Amino acid sequence: MDELQLKRPGRAAAPAAVPAFALWQLGFRPFYLLASVFSAVSVGLWTLQYSGWLGGAYLKGPLWHGHEMLFGYTVAVIAGFLLTAVRNWTGLPTPSGAPLAALAVLWVAGRVLVLTPWNLAAAVVSAAFPVAVAVAIAMPIVRSRNWRNYFFIALLGLLGVITLATHAALNGAIDVSPRFALQLAIDVVLFIMAVMAGRVVPMFTNNGVPGTNATRRPWLERLALGSIIALFLADHVQSMPALAGAVALFAAIVHAARLALWQGWRTLRTPLVWVLHGAYAWIVIHLLLRALAAAGWVAEPLALHALTLGAIGGLTIGMITRTARGHTARPLKADGYETTAYLLVFAAALARVFGPMLLPAHYLACVQASGLLWVAAFGLYAVRYWPVLTGPRLDGKPG
Repeated sequence: MDELQLKRPGRAAAPAAVPAFALWQLGFRPFYLLASVFSAVSVGLWTLQYSGWLGGAYLKGPLWHGHEMLFGYTVAVIAGFLLTAVRNWTGLPTPSGAPLAALAVLWVAGRVLVLTPWNLAAAVVSAAFPVAVAVAIAMPIVRSRNWRNYFFIALLGLLGVITLATHAALNGAIDVSPRFALQLAIDVVLFIMAVMAGRVVPMFTNNGVPGTNATRRPWLERLALGSIIALFLADHVQSMPALAGAVALFAAIVHAARLALWQGWRTLRTPLVWVLHGAYAWIVIHLLLRALAAAGWVAEPLALHALTLGAIGGLTIGMITRTARGHTARPLKADGYETTAYLLVFAAALARVFGPMLLPAHYLACVQASGLLWVAAFGLYAVRYWPVLTGPRLDGKPG
């Protein structure tokens, strides 16, 4: 009342002006755009290199391709999501403006340095990015005592350590298999996806498709997340691949039960929702294929690509469309462009995972088809969402 009395009639404070170029307003904007452009370009170049059509090598080998898609693309999407979500969870600001631009520059520097002979600089910068994001989200999380999200700080810090170890392994600085180091990082990302999917998929399902009644069981949630932690620990015992295979099989059963409770078959008319269910189904496929690979029945790269293309690709394309729509005040409904992008991602996963099983004599053609479909999906997203991510919210609010 006192504040109202102190204001003169007709002199109400005007809302802060929202810039026409809004890329640096909130974390999802630059990192979703960078991730999609990088993903399309990087996979396109790698496919050309793998096919023997690229005169100058883009990356130093398949493990570096895995490194860039994990620590480049995937971590960028995680950063964009957390820098945005933490503001909502805590009610406190996360980096915007110059600090957000500095984080983006740090990420870009890591992608550039990987292509240079400066191995130490590439390692330090690549590892510094997830740590910097951890610090950025730690400040509002700690200030607000948002206990349930402290573990994201720890997981990002762990990704930084694993990034450094992966670089050291890839460059022969430590006596550790680079594939082993990458597997540990993949397990961490898998855990992050399992946590976030458990939180958002049932909620988005019930909100987007009323009456679906997607449910969670506390004991099953603990078992599902615990199985991923157990898999991470089993992967440390390199001399016992059967142990990791057994844990992966158990995890597949648990996560299949978790997914069934979300009743994805009722979402088939809502692309913005079914894409998340489809992506999570690829986690189950990945875990099953890991168990089969441990038994020597399928090739290990097929299990890996079930996770990276199907699960990571599907979950990220679903989240970067839905959250971008929500945070720019657009309707939460996928249009034809977005639905096409979803289908292209899943088609890329099918071509890369099941194509070699069905057509082993055409392995290279399957890889090429998968790469082309992936490039089309994320290229389409980048073009479609450029004006969305760089322009202001439709309701005129900041963010």
